[in-house]
This record gives sequence, structure tokens and C-alpha cells, in this order.
Amino acid sequence: MEPHQDDFIRVTSPGEIEALLDQLIQPGGASLLLDAPESAPLPVVVMEQQPGESLTVDLSAIREVVGELKRGLGFRLLGQFQGKMIRTPSLKAMSLDAEQGRTIGYCEYPLYLEELQRREAYRARLRLGMEVGAILRSAVTDSEASAQGDLKDLSQEGCLLELPASSAALLTDGLLFEIEFCFPNGTRFTVKAVPRHKQADADRQTLKVGFKFDACTADQERKLWFFVREIEREAKRYGEEADVGRLPSMLFQSQSAAVAPPVSRRNLLNYPTPMARRLARVAGYLDAQLLELQQGDEVDSVQLSRHADMLLQLAEEDIEALQFATRCLVQEPLLVRHGLAVAVHMLALAGSNAVPRDVRKALAASAMIHDLGKGLLPGELLAAPSLEPAEFARLKTHVELLQQRLGRCQWLSPAVVKAVVVGSNERLDGSGYPTGASAKGLSELARMSAVVDVVDAMRRSRADRPAWRIDAVYRHLLHSPHLFDPRWVKRYVQRFGLRPVGSLVRFSGGALAWVQRLDQQGKPFQVQLTDAMVPPGEALGEVLRGDVTARLGDMVEELAVST
Repeated sequence: MEPHQDDFIRVTSPGEIEALLDQLIQPGGASLLLDAPESAPLPVVVMEQQPGESLTVDLSAIREVVGELKRGLGFRLLGQFQGKMIRTPSLKAMSLDAEQGRTIGYCEYPLYLEELQRREAYRARLRLGMEVGAILRSAVTDSEASAQGDLKDLSQEGCLLELPASSAALLTDGLLFEIEFCFPNGTRFTVKAVPRHKQADADRQTLKVGFKFDACTADQERKLWFFVREIEREAKRYGEEADVGRLPSMLFQSQSAAVAPPVSRRNLLNYPTPMARRLARVAGYLDAQLLELQQGDEVDSVQLSRHADMLLQLAEEDIEALQFATRCLVQEPLLVRHGLAVAVHMLALAGSNAVPRDVRKALAASAMIHDLGKGLLPGELLAAPSLEPAEFARLKTHVELLQQRLGRCQWLSPAVVKAVVVGSNERLDGSGYPTGASAKGLSELARMSAVVDVVDAMRRSRADRPAWRIDAVYRHLLHSPHLFDPRWVKRYVQRFGLRPVGSLVRFSGGALAWVQRLDQQGKPFQVQLTDAMVPPGEALGEVLRGDVTARLGDMVEELAVST
């Protein structure tokens, strides 16, 4: 035996080849995989072997591919034996005959076989950028209730799904479910399974559920093995030691928009504006990136670049709609919401005329991820209403934890990363962290970052305090010139106004409305009515444009709503 590609061992001994092929002759022991894109294992019966000459295969169950085999399309035979996966090299049919109503093929005899020790407990984990939807349904009741989520890992024995938190009511330990996997290329596969363990994530409003497959047929086991191998193969194209020359798996080649898209726990209809639905896709990337970091991976350079470009495009199309969209992401984790809001407001404050696009892209990317290092710290530390000195010292390590994961992002300007990721936590008097740099050591971009970061943070609820109103935030910053650069505080106020886009305002006529656009004097030009002090969502009502105060009266106050 000798090692071969994809972790298979090549078997070249004629005696071993004959013994292994005998196992494929057993009922249900073999399947056929065409040498074609998007192919999946098909059930066949290996009838007999003529060592060194030919194999006889019953193709009656897959007559639809006989025409392709006649035209010379190659194929592999696959099988299992004593926990091992066996496959032939690519073979071709020598002849195809009809015998007593059955379709019999005679193919080349393999010069070698490839053998893989099947790892029952091995789980093929989907990396960032790999998406497989999952639909969960009850297999034993008449209920039409279902849940949609994402596949996170897959093995021969079971899988891990990420589902919306609302699906908890559907799940009952020991109850049999049907799971349908939806691959990007349109391939669908259904299997029965029983939930074994659950883990809730309150911040992300998700539920991770481990399932054990139940009573799989031989055909299902073959397909599961195929899917596990393809996921593992595709995953090798990602990560720190990515094999960029490896051909992509056809399972992960998206089809046209005419094909039903993969399902996801994110229902974009739950986001109240068209721009919020588009921004949710960037939020989905950041959420997935956070999970990758928590599992020990680095920041994915390609995905970060792609989504920074996407955010720039949205900002260039309609910056005010994008600003309001950052207030509509209540379903997302706090670190994701905060990162996107900081990125959008930094882009708006920096402007698009004087700043080169590559710098704006680096700024957006750095701001998007600037706080993700906190996701690598214990949840109880982030949720604590107060911190002891030792706990605060540990909290401050989030900057270094993120910097350690940026090694592959060589396109990112180190100066911009330093100004945003590090500088947003520094203060003019040297009381910030992680370096304790004072005014002389802080660039203009670092000073701007600190202002934008703290404004957004103070407008959100925290364990030790409720969200602040914007006028209170402005007063705090203007009264703290030793901490925040007064020039940048004033620029922020001038750029976004006393009632910024995304503010919930009460008017003298009694109406509540979200500010969505401002005129050149900083007065509301477009608002959307609401009847509740909750983040933008189902409670949104009529949109008013033009002279808003003529209809609603003067603005009386802003109401602090943590979004």
C-alpha cells in the first residue's frame, strides 16, 4: 500500500484488490459516482469480477445514466467494508447489454483500489463561506411545524445544526425528526435523526442542536460518506493553510437564482427596510466570522475584503438609509451590531471625497471587526455590571486577542488597523488601553475612532447602565476634552446633528417617529411613525416626508432605545 491524495491509501496488490472487490459484490455494497459535475452516488450491484479482465455491474436501477456511459463517460465504484471506504479509479464501460429485462454493464478491471479508514466520530466542519441550509420537520406527528437553520458540521453518525431560538418549542429529546440538507448546487438529502444535546446562545438568539442519525439505509450511509468527504475537501480550500490550488467541490457551486436558495436561520423579511435586509448579509458574515474566531481560526482575509467592499457599496449608494439600517439589526449579536454601526458612521464622518477608496475600505474592515476580540473572552466577564481590577485587565486583552488573528489580512493597512482597532480604546490623557498612548501618540484617525466608538457604545444598554440619549452623550464628550478630541466631537455633532438618523423622537403633537433622513439644516426630512418604544421592526408605520414638523409639531425629546 502507498499513501495517495485526499488521505486515501492506494491498494495495488492483486490479491487485496480481489478480496476488496468481493466485498462490493455483497447486496447493497456498491454505488456508482459519475465523473461529472454535481454527481452523487447512485445505487448499483456489482455482480462478479473477472480478475485482471472486467467487472460485471447491474445498472437497472440507474437506467437514466446508461446513455452517458455508452458515450464514454467515466465513473468510480464506491463501497464500504469493515469501517473502510473503498473506491476504484475512474473506469469506463466496455459494453452495455439488456439481459432478461435488466441492464448489465461490463467495465474495465481496476488496476488499483483506494482505501480510506472511515472515522465514525469524525466531524467535517463547515468553514466560513461554506453554507448548507437545513430544514427540520417532525417525522412522527401530523404537525406542519418546521424550522430552518444552518448545518455546522456533519459526520457519518450525526450532525450539528444552528437553528433560531424560537425552534426550542419544536424540539423534544427522543422525538424523531426529518432533516433535509440543502447544498448550494441544489443537491438535497433527507435523513431521520434524534436530538441529543442543545446549547442556547441568548446573544445571537440561536440554538445549537446535536442530532444522531436514525436507521440509515446503506444508500444513505454512502451518500453521507460522500457529503462528509466533500465538506472536508472543500474546507481544505479555506483557513490558515488553505490549498488554493484545490478544485472546489461541486456541492458548493451555487446555481442560478432560478434555483431555490439555501435556507438559513436569517429570515430577511424580519428586517424592516430594504437596506437593512442588504446589511443583514454583512452582519451574517460577521456573525459567522465571530464563531470561527471562537473555534480557534483567524480572520478570513478574502471574506473580510469581500464584505468590506459590500459595505462600501451600500454606503456609496445611500449613506442615510445605511445609518438607519444599523438601528434595525436587533436580531444580531451586540458585537456585530456595534461593529457595523461604528464602521458606517466612520465612513460617513470621514467622507468620500478626500479619502482614497483603499483607505476607506481598510477603515470599514477594521471598524467592522474592531471589537470581535471580546467574543473570545468569557461571557460572564462581558455581562458583569462591575469589574474588579484583575477582571478589567483581562477585558483589555480583547485588542491583542484580535490582533493575533489578523495575520492573513495582509491587504489591511497596519496604520489603519492600529488607529481603529487599537486607537478606539485609547484616550488623550493616556488613561486608555492597550498601550496607554497619550495625545502625542494618537493619529487623527485614532482620535476620530475613539469618538465614533464611544458614541455608539453609550447609545446602547450595558449591564451597568441603560442606553443614553444622544444629547447626554454629546454633553459627556464635550465636557471630557482630556479624554476625547473636542475637534472630532464637534465634527461628529455637525455631521450627524442633534437628532441623528436612527433617533426615536417624540413630537409635540404626541407622535413617536424614527428619524430616517435629515435636510441640509439638520432637521428631519423623512420619519417613520411608530407606536412603541422598541427597535425598528413590526411596529413601524407610515413614512412621512417633507415638512415633518408642520404635521407632527416640534421635536420635544429623543427617547433612548437600545438597538
